[in-house]
Amino acid sequence: MSDRSTSLKETALGDLKGLRTRHPRFMRADWGARALTILTVGLLAAAAVGSVMALDVSWGRVFGGFGKLGEIVGLMLPPDYGTLARLTMWGHALAETVAIAFLGTLAAAALALPFGFLAARNVVPSWIFRFSIRRGLDSVRGVDTLIWALIWINVVGLGPFAGVLAIMTSDFGTFGKMFSEAIEAADTKDGEGVTSTGGGPLHRVRFGLLPQVLPVLLSQVLYLFESNTRSATIIGIVGAGGIGLHLSEQIRTLEWQHVSFLILMILVTVAIVDAISSRLRFAIIGGRAAPTL
Repeated sequence: MSDRSTSLKETALGDLKGLRTRHPRFMRADWGARALTILTVGLLAAAAVGSVMALDVSWGRVFGGFGKLGEIVGLMLPPDYGTLARLTMWGHALAETVAIAFLGTLAAAALALPFGFLAARNVVPSWIFRFSIRRGLDSVRGVDTLIWALIWINVVGLGPFAGVLAIMTSDFGTFGKMFSEAIEAADTKDGEGVTSTGGGPLHRVRFGLLPQVLPVLLSQVLYLFESNTRSATIIGIVGAGGIGLHLSEQIRTLEWQHVSFLILMILVTVAIVDAISSRLRFAIIGGRAAPTL
């Protein structure tokens, strides 16, 4: 440690008593905050222990299952796609999965955009109307994508169309909430400037709010598209199209080498989608690709 650092440390320690005298409110320990922190940690620990006991978690089965997991991993190696015809079929199914995620996300964003404005307090002054919109969005968002897939399969039948509708319905509620929160967080100065020049409420939204929030909304859409690429795989297992159906079939027939190859295909695809969407998100938020209408 240098002489200057040592001198500064000694000066600070020497003035510690003076600091406590001049600023007692900041220098004394806040035992109330500490007690609240300890209580919160204790409650979380108690809740975790209670959950384990209520769910009858068997640690013997957990640790014993690692051996079985090792056996399955051994059976997965090396990954194998079998025949060229099967590889082509899987590639088509994987492209179908990405298409399901893309169309479902795009449709959900388009439908949720006007509802996001209607649910924002700085756009719609009526709290009753906003409350109704928000609770409706919560109701839609409260049902998982897999449940929506099962519902839509019974409505339109098996296939990728049911998958698109499932992702669209689930993300409609999610986008509505995210869009409304982004709109409410926007700076009001631009809208006030539009109003001061004689613009009406619609002009304020179009020229004051939308240019501000559009980059954020596009970033949110890209993030959920990335997430929906994985979700589209899961809903395919229940018959909503895509690679999930083939993955479920290979697991049922214990074709573990095929399973590992399918998993690798999914991982590579998700990584590519993640890389592209991340670069686009950073470009949009950073202003290097500022969208205009």
